[in-house]
Amino acid sequence: MLELKPLNAPSLKELFVHEMESLILSGRLRIGEKIPSERELCESMHISRSVVNSGLVEMAHKGFLEIRARSGTYVADYRLNGTIETMVSVMRFNGGQLPKHTIYSFVELRGTLKKLAAERVCRRAEADDLIRLRKVVEEPAASDSPSRAAVIATNLDHEIASLSGNDVLPMIFASWRTCSISIFTRYFEKEGILPYYASLERKVWENMRDGRVEQCLAAIDEGSSHALSGQSGIG
Repeated sequence: MLELKPLNAPSLKELFVHEMESLILSGRLRIGEKIPSERELCESMHISRSVVNSGLVEMAHKGFLEIRARSGTYVADYRLNGTIETMVSVMRFNGGQLPKHTIYSFVELRGTLKKLAAERVCRRAEADDLIRLRKVVEEPAASDSPSRAAVIATNLDHEIASLSGNDVLPMIFASWRTCSISIFTRYFEKEGILPYYASLERKVWENMRDGRVEQCLAAIDEGSSHALSGQSGIG
């Protein structure tokens, strides 16, 4: 019997936030510009005050807006004030993709934090940890689709962060999961990159297993450099 997933319509608040974010990301609302009052937004968009208020608060949390007491609400520079949730909004606005400069920034930061995690794993991981990690390392090579491989690759990053012993690193990797999957999917769709990635991650793992810190970090650098060089077409 065919299994069908339930359909969930977006809430009015989600629709309101999406519309307002689109106005900002498209440039129709410019940084520093004062937006209409809550009353005006309610009247023009035919929604309740509570929907507008909660939507504006959410957008302020994501760095799109600045709410000033007794003055009004202004468009903020989300590039300076945003969170990982902001990056998801930017990705959604761009049809599921991130701008090239954002992808490059992500790859650069991911490589730096992965090296921090991997160095700690090299020095402290137990045999059972490395066995568990090896199973995750080998999964991408057997994956049947770029999107599935992207999920596995994202899980691998998180697993390495979890084994590092640093309490914050796993939370950072988990927070950008949606963006990571999107970027990895694009990565794996390009010109036979999946075998290259699987081979590289195995090299990372083998150096972790043998405690070869410098070689492990060099392998991570190799992957980042390959992505940023344009050879992979990721940008």
